[in-house]
Amino acid sequence: MSGSSTLNVLTGGVATMIGSLPHRDAREAVEFSLATCPDLPCIPTVPRRSPAEGMIAQAVVGIRGISLGQYGSLLVDTSLVDPLATVRTDTNNDSFGGLRSFLAQMSDHSGPIKWQFTGPVTVGQALMRLGVPAHLAFDVAVRTVRHHVRVVADTIGSALPDCPQVVVLDEPDLGDLYDESFPIAPDTAIDLMSGALAVVERDALVGLHSCADVPLAPLLAAGPQILSVPVSERINESAIELTRFVNGGGWVAWGVVPTDGPIGTTSERWWKKLASVWCSLTEAGCDPLKLRRQALVTPVCGLALHSHDSAAIIMRHVAEVGERVRTQALSAQFSVGA
Repeated sequence: MSGSSTLNVLTGGVATMIGSLPHRDAREAVEFSLATCPDLPCIPTVPRRSPAEGMIAQAVVGIRGISLGQYGSLLVDTSLVDPLATVRTDTNNDSFGGLRSFLAQMSDHSGPIKWQFTGPVTVGQALMRLGVPAHLAFDVAVRTVRHHVRVVADTIGSALPDCPQVVVLDEPDLGDLYDESFPIAPDTAIDLMSGALAVVERDALVGLHSCADVPLAPLLAAGPQILSVPVSERINESAIELTRFVNGGGWVAWGVVPTDGPIGTTSERWWKKLASVWCSLTEAGCDPLKLRRQALVTPVCGLALHSHDSAAIIMRHVAEVGERVRTQALSAQFSVGA
């Protein structure tokens, strides 16, 4: 199914996750995903089950010269790292426990599903921290991410052929993108992200997620069909770009509930914050109906660092905000005779 066809099976206000969960049992993580976001279940990663399923460890598996050591440490022989070397993607590796469990438990599922993978800019910076020279790190990163994403998408497609895929690349390391110390130019970062998205954009709805405090322009310039970002006043600084994106048919996954602070007992605060941002975007010319009809609702980031109970509360708040978005979208449709 093409990316444009995948758009047709999504509904405004659908709640979903970012990816990581605190469970130590992959089967329980899949059950949590299905229970809390049944309309768009997310393939979980469970780094507490195995450090091999951490976002960096999972992404660098298969790069020649890199192996996983004791307690999740990464061992690197930089002399073997080569951007032209074959990348190996073994979904039977311990890094893909959540994926395997999801495919096994969802064999009869026929609706859309979502999954995430670490983006090439973040992988490139991780490789630099491991000692790989900058001139190699990002070439290796984009080639590795493209290969992993293609193999994972094909694996899912073979196991769940009736499930349209929403594939989101996660780029948390973009916060200093415009700082002189950033190892690559912003245009290069955009090209890396765009190239990684392109590998599956004909078969899936592709998106970019970042919880970094960064302008939206470089994310949008990479060409995602869905933008996954926290709800914040920073969005108003990119109101023109985001308005153009939404009015042109782009979807936004709104990170409504924070994952790094107090959760609260109700979702009211998070709904009001989203509504305030939407008011500002509407004033900037954004179509209010499209804002609602082309909206997904998520936590700000993954939930691996939370307790099971906290994760459940966060997802309950996400679902409540999503239901209000869905109600408004339907009401707006009726008011214009849709």
